[in-house]
Amino acid sequence: MRDLTALPDLKLALVQTAPVWQDPAANHAHFARLLDQAEGADLVILPEMFSTGFSMDAAALAEEENGPSRAWLLAQAARLNAVVVGSVITRASDGSYRNRLYWARPDGSCAHYDKRHLFRMAGEHEHYAAGEERVLLELKGWQVRPLVCYDLRFPVWSRDPHDTDLLLYIASWPAARRNPWNRLLPARGIENLCYVAAVNRIGTDGNGYPHAGDSQALDFQGDTLLAAGEVEGVFHVTLSAQALAKFRTRFPAWRDADAFELKT
Repeated sequence: MRDLTALPDLKLALVQTAPVWQDPAANHAHFARLLDQAEGADLVILPEMFSTGFSMDAAALAEEENGPSRAWLLAQAARLNAVVVGSVITRASDGSYRNRLYWARPDGSCAHYDKRHLFRMAGEHEHYAAGEERVLLELKGWQVRPLVCYDLRFPVWSRDPHDTDLLLYIASWPAARRNPWNRLLPARGIENLCYVAAVNRIGTDGNGYPHAGDSQALDFQGDTLLAAGEVEGVFHVTLSAQALAKFRTRFPAWRDADAFELKT
């Protein structure tokens, strides 16, 4: 287990709102106004498919890998001097469509994670290709694992008690399944002995599905640090590496975790 005692606190800004349906330009302008309230954060988190809403019209809406939404994320990261995260409908270099989470850094570099578990009940698996790789990203010494929406239901894909300090979920999770969202998020923090931050959208999408938000941050015992409810806004929370280190030392359940090999 890594020594976390020298790490600084990590400041998050969770952006909860209703994206404009299938209108990237309108969403860039809308989120830019909201991000004025995100100053001071190290990590700014937007919902899944922030530039279009959760649409299955991949062929019409997909951007190239260096498209305008990725460029917009990088511009916001530079403006805020923070990492900015959100997913975009992307046409990958192999021609497949991906629900791609971008990790835009203020220095102009950008990492990405492609959503692994595609929501078949909405036909997502018929329009998008699944990601093949788990990703672990570093920010101020913290190890952050980004995941997207339906990934939350699959604990093995999130499981990593040795390196992950923060599990990050972005979503378009409908209000009809609000209870599983609110129950699975603390479970992921508890079983991995790590923080969890999750950003969901609000409002009704273009398919008529309402979303209840419930963006939140939880600690390593599943206790709530921030609960946004159904309100639009930018919500700030600070995570303590020292608190995480003390808990892992005092309660080292990670030592008894089952070894496994994940095949993708």
